[in-house]
Amino acid sequence: MQKKSKKNFRDINGILLLNKPLGLSSNTALQRARHIFRAKKAGHTGSLDPQATGVLPLCFGEATKVSGYLLDSDKRYITTIQLGKTSTTGDTEGEILNNIPVGEFSDETLQAVLKQFTGNIIQIPPMFSALKHNGTPLYKLARQGIEIKRKERKVTIYELTLLERTKDTLVLDVRCSKGTYIRTLAQDIGDALGFGAYITRLERTEVSPFDCSKIYTLEELQKMAEQPDKNLLNSILLPIDSALSDRPEIILNKEETNRICHGLKVARRDIPDTPLIRLYQESGEFIGIGRLSSDNMLAAKRLMRTN
Repeated sequence: MQKKSKKNFRDINGILLLNKPLGLSSNTALQRARHIFRAKKAGHTGSLDPQATGVLPLCFGEATKVSGYLLDSDKRYITTIQLGKTSTTGDTEGEILNNIPVGEFSDETLQAVLKQFTGNIIQIPPMFSALKHNGTPLYKLARQGIEIKRKERKVTIYELTLLERTKDTLVLDVRCSKGTYIRTLAQDIGDALGFGAYITRLERTEVSPFDCSKIYTLEELQKMAEQPDKNLLNSILLPIDSALSDRPEIILNKEETNRICHGLKVARRDIPDTPLIRLYQESGEFIGIGRLSSDNMLAAKRLMRTN
């Protein structure tokens, strides 16, 4: 099949909430969506494992300038945990290490364990992760049988809710901070119950601050691309500032907009003392990200390219 020429790719700005399918890496899913949209520039906002599905925000064009801020977003997952078994990767991709009969335990015992892992907790990142050691991803070292000591990290589990349970499986709804490894959480819960565990399913259902009630599969996108209405794909993209909707905003007058766009600072009495401020023209157009400078002035941090 003949490849599409990159000359046919276009400048397009916005954010797509992709429903990443099982078995694809985040980068492969990104490239497929990019080709459907024929977008010149695209990036994702923090990868999902190939064995995970669900919400993967993709940024096109100028939206790539805000993708880094989404790495700090809170997330929500639904996961199925298999008790009594562990794997080298913490999920179904790995080799099963052991098989322990799962004994009886009460709902009260389970709730006590879940409470133990709610709030601020300490995790040790898994070897099968994209974290790097001297420039090499840990998962590459793990595949060579090399284990590196990893630093503990503090993460927050805001909510940990049991949705279903059988004798040897748990289905959990997890709302958590950035940097949380659900595979590690599952293993730690399994260890606390005395049986070990690994995850057999992981679906990301929310990425803050987006409304993730509607996300799109690659198949749905392809069907839209084949429709006579060529604006259909564009219409489902979220505006760039939707990624920052939980941050404070300042509306600039014409003179202030001109100063900011030329790299100059602006004196205001209403500048929030936060590292990130949404900046708008009086017309309502989002022009970029500002910050409070050391001399208490409003300065540009990252500006969008405007027409």
